[in-house]
Amino acid sequence: MDKKDFAFGKQNYIICAVSVLLIIVGFILMTGPASTVEGGFEPDIFSTKRIVVAPMVCFAGFLLMIVGILYPRKKEMPDEKKEQN
Repeated sequence: MDKKDFAFGKQNYIICAVSVLLIIVGFILMTGPASTVEGGFEPDIFSTKRIVVAPMVCFAGFLLMIVGILYPRKKEMPDEKKEQN
């Protein structure tokens, strides 16, 4: 069976998957109790976790996604050279 020539290598897909997980974690960190009129003012909407840490985690995930896309794929040796080595 012929090996398909994909645009990315295995390492690229691993980096992109890690970056997607990092972005999801960042969005989960942003969640919390809502500030509703019925319950009164909720000061947790201004917590450091929600307005500083979570956006930084998401930003790191987006940067890692760019790295995953631009990471160079390793060149494979031709079949003749594989047999000689």
